[in-house]
Amino acid sequence: MRTRSISTATALAVIFSSAALTVAAAGSASAAPVTVTVASPGGIVADGALQRVFVGDRSAGKILAADYTGAVVDSVSGVSGVTDLALSDDGATLYAAAQGSHEVVALDAATLDIKARYAVATDTGPRHVAFAGGKVWFTYGDQWDGNLGSVDPADGTGAVTLTRFPEDGNSGVWGPALLDTDPSAPGLLAVGETGLSTDSMAVLDVSGTAPQMLAWHGGDYSLNDGIGDIDLVPGASQVLVNGADRDAYADGKFAKAGAYPAGQRADIAANGLVAQANGTKVAVYRPNATRPVRTYTVGTSGTATDLAWAPDSSRIFALVGADSSYTLKALTGPTLNVPTLTVNAPSAATRGRQLTVSGKLSATVPLPSGTSLQVTRTDIESPGGKALAPAAVKADGSYSFTDAPPAGGTVTYKVSYAGDAEHAAASASDKVAVSRTAATLTLNNNGKIYNYSADVSFTAHLGSTYKNRTVEIWANPYGGDKPNRLVKTGTVNSRGNLSATVDMTRDTVVTAVFKGDARTAARSVTSTARARVRISTAVSRHYKTAKIGSTSYYWFHKSTDPLLTTTMTYYKDRKQRFDVQVYAGGAWHSTGSQYFPLGTAGKSAIRLEAPGRSGIKARIRSVYVDGSSGDNVNTTTYGPWKYLYFSN
Repeated sequence: MRTRSISTATALAVIFSSAALTVAAAGSASAAPVTVTVASPGGIVADGALQRVFVGDRSAGKILAADYTGAVVDSVSGVSGVTDLALSDDGATLYAAAQGSHEVVALDAATLDIKARYAVATDTGPRHVAFAGGKVWFTYGDQWDGNLGSVDPADGTGAVTLTRFPEDGNSGVWGPALLDTDPSAPGLLAVGETGLSTDSMAVLDVSGTAPQMLAWHGGDYSLNDGIGDIDLVPGASQVLVNGADRDAYADGKFAKAGAYPAGQRADIAANGLVAQANGTKVAVYRPNATRPVRTYTVGTSGTATDLAWAPDSSRIFALVGADSSYTLKALTGPTLNVPTLTVNAPSAATRGRQLTVSGKLSATVPLPSGTSLQVTRTDIESPGGKALAPAAVKADGSYSFTDAPPAGGTVTYKVSYAGDAEHAAASASDKVAVSRTAATLTLNNNGKIYNYSADVSFTAHLGSTYKNRTVEIWANPYGGDKPNRLVKTGTVNSRGNLSATVDMTRDTVVTAVFKGDARTAARSVTSTARARVRISTAVSRHYKTAKIGSTSYYWFHKSTDPLLTTTMTYYKDRKQRFDVQVYAGGAWHSTGSQYFPLGTAGKSAIRLEAPGRSGIKARIRSVYVDGSSGDNVNTTTYGPWKYLYFSN
């Protein structure tokens, strides 16, 4: 401890200071599953045998494999500019159109090891890829020079065949066309011109040696306003264009066959269900329906850019996003229509009085007649819920029921629909504030001041209640370093009292809490009690103690500097106020007050400069000032005066 000096007129120095070093250790965290995120979509396809979904990232030249939840399980790089993906009929081989390196890349679907690279003699493509008729088909080429190519993996040569579309002498399509296949018709290939507002499209039979034209439309805008997506329709001689327009083909031509509500793109499941993307919505339609079975909201911004059904039709995989960030989402339960259920209860009610709860159950797929709803009431006496009589749903979907809540407080009515083979389960709830009588609760000692570390008994008094006679007593000391602490919980005695002892080392807010019961409202009351600090001052370097009149003085030679060491209850950044007074003209006069910091042991040593002449009377004291001594955790406390006399 260093000692500084102070004159009798002014305090000049402080003792020592300290600094605290706090070291925080970082905790470990368990790894969460990584979802598929790509910067630029480069194809999506689902493998039923492996229960995996593959997603291409064009800008990264990468393919990611995810499980059926959408979590990444594997990835491979080195597929430059991947733009589309396709699977072999057995799901064992994954094919990628690598536009950057002008190749079709074959990968082992189970390991993502590259099995083969098939070079395509073009500087534009391959762009889109499909597997049909035992071959890998791809599109390539530039403006008005879009064409078709194929690879037969079974011949073992790796030869790539480039052909023109069999268009009866027409010049071809504008750029690399879209492709689609149907597992139920393994020899068919749909072709859709993209990149222009025209609507040229074709269906080819590729089961033989060379592609054969089954139907062709020359792009005169009569069927569709441009093509951004094309799908073969299972079980029908139709294609679905842009997720909305159904175009039938026969006798080499296409004709309008109907439409779904407006969409942007789609994918069709093996059972004919249509997943249609439109902005942030993905809707599921049964074949030729005009109202969706189910609609998913897949985000608040961006769009669903690519869709792929799981081969077993159990779920839809959607790439959702915008601005170089697209995330894979797995949408389950596609055939379950999601009903809308509402519950309307009064905001407030009187305990024991009848109230009415009403609502409505609606769905886009009609609900069966005789539908009933489960009703549960949750309150303070039935925290786990109590089943009430089922509520019957009327023909218009509305329902209502009455109840007389026996318990007060917050009462929740939960209404549930169990669902059926065509509808998902649904539930909703509403809350009612049910009246209770007010409780009488008091707590003593508010505003009282106690010496440091005094053990003080606080007594809570609870008036009459319905059932609950338990009270909690909490102590919350001033200062952010100590938490609010439960001191005692228990049943009040026959007089309604419960007492707890608090060690008063700081100003403390004591709270009594009654949590209420079925008929008596909860209540809490507080009492703020104050605690002094502990202060002592030691005087040294004096040559004797003796009384002057009735007051005991410490006697110093006129040239000896007194050393005054104060000990005060420590708190971080706390300072003591040091008061000095001199006796003159029959009265004590202040020569000044000054604040000095405490060390971590709560000590502050001050050297008072000697006056250099005899006959001087002085007195000093240390003070903690609430709010001015660096904190407010205690109440203002004055140390005792220490009297000094300077002699010859």
